[in-house]
Amino acid sequence: MEEDLQTFVTPDDEIVEKTDQKSRTGKRFKSLIRISMVTSISVFGVLFLFSLILCFVPVLQEVATPKGTRTITSGEIRENSEYKRQINNLKAEIQNLSRKYNSYTSGQSYLVINTTDNRFFLYRNKKLIREGFCSSGSYTVLQAEGEKKWIFKTPKGKYRILGKTVSPVWRKPDWAFVEEGLPVPPANHPSRWEYGVLGDYALSIGDGYLIHGTIYKRFLGMPVTHGCIRLNDEDLESIYNNLNIGSRVYIF
Repeated sequence: MEEDLQTFVTPDDEIVEKTDQKSRTGKRFKSLIRISMVTSISVFGVLFLFSLILCFVPVLQEVATPKGTRTITSGEIRENSEYKRQINNLKAEIQNLSRKYNSYTSGQSYLVINTTDNRFFLYRNKKLIREGFCSSGSYTVLQAEGEKKWIFKTPKGKYRILGKTVSPVWRKPDWAFVEEGLPVPPANHPSRWEYGVLGDYALSIGDGYLIHGTIYKRFLGMPVTHGCIRLNDEDLESIYNNLNIGSRVYIF
């Protein structure tokens, strides 16, 4: 009975089993290949899509951006902020200068002297009403006996008209006699008074400096004076009529 119950394996059964194993192995291999191919295709597809996005995003941004505009970078934003800060500083400085200008130039008439170009500018109600040539200090040096000397320069700064004279007479200072090689007379000697050399008008700005006429009109526009401001007859008359006692004179 025991022999009847035993299971016998024939050679054909072994062949069938081996064939089934090979079949299963082949199926697994094919399945792995399919999985690998799908995975590879998926990875390649993702990379390809990512590449397309990188390539087309700038193009899409340019298409989406309205014509005539562009994207502003962070660096440009910082530069723009710095630019705005500088503009605000300039505006504040301009306002400050405007206040100074208004304090210097009231509605009254005033005179500006440019000693570099030897030109004058007469203003009334902050508008230029006359300009022309003048003469200013020569900056020459006159040496007297001993250590005394004079430098003939026009003072610069802000001044006021302190006095106005019609038909002025020149009281010659000591240097006028030294310059001519003459002995210096006493303070009230008649030789100190000279008529007709200052023109029809004279305006004093202090310390002996005058705005006056001249008999040497051919030298106007040149630095030839002993420190005073010389003008021709017409310009001098206009300045005399427009400036009052206290009117400002700016010399630079």
